[in-house]
Amino acid sequence: MTDAMYDANRTALLIIDPYNDFMSEGGKLFNAIKETADACGMFDNLRRILPKVRGSHIQVFIVPHHRSHPHDFDGWQNINMFQQAAIPRKAFEVGTWGGEFSAEFGPQQGDVVVQEHWAQSGFANTDLDLQLKQRGIQKIILVGLVANSCIESTGRFGMELGYHVTLVKDATAAFSAEGMRAAEINAPMYAHAILTTKELLERLPS
Repeated sequence: MTDAMYDANRTALLIIDPYNDFMSEGGKLFNAIKETADACGMFDNLRRILPKVRGSHIQVFIVPHHRSHPHDFDGWQNINMFQQAAIPRKAFEVGTWGGEFSAEFGPQQGDVVVQEHWAQSGFANTDLDLQLKQRGIQKIILVGLVANSCIESTGRFGMELGYHVTLVKDATAAFSAEGMRAAEINAPMYAHAILTTKELLERLPS
């Protein structure tokens, strides 16, 4: 389904994990996502989407991953593989440049920054659902990182909560081409619209 229209009063853009470590050259994870980001044109597409969305008065939400602190997982019983791998790397480390939001793709005045998610879903153990509902949002558009983890998990959770979910398939990236392919295969199971940047821009209010 790709014929959805987006009322500015009922739609939100969710930018997931726009940290320097992901989105700025020199970031700890920048090179890991660069190949797939370049292949689909993610950075240039975000540069097209963000001003159009803000100019359309669609509310922007920043959906950030938990920033690493010393001893984050001390005493945890069930650390997943990604969390375990991140411990020595200290991605998005608090108090460092990498753990700051990208100046280009991070929050601007008027954006809503929600609580940090610990694993993959921007909804789990955060205030995202509350913040959306308080603003009467019914449709969420997902961009950012990573396609087959935080984007997918947030989209699945949003669908289960009753939101209309739109994925912008060339405004995201993954750690591998296989990750992008997995996201593409899974997307129709939960997304109501799967669009390119061009298709999305054509459907946004002027």
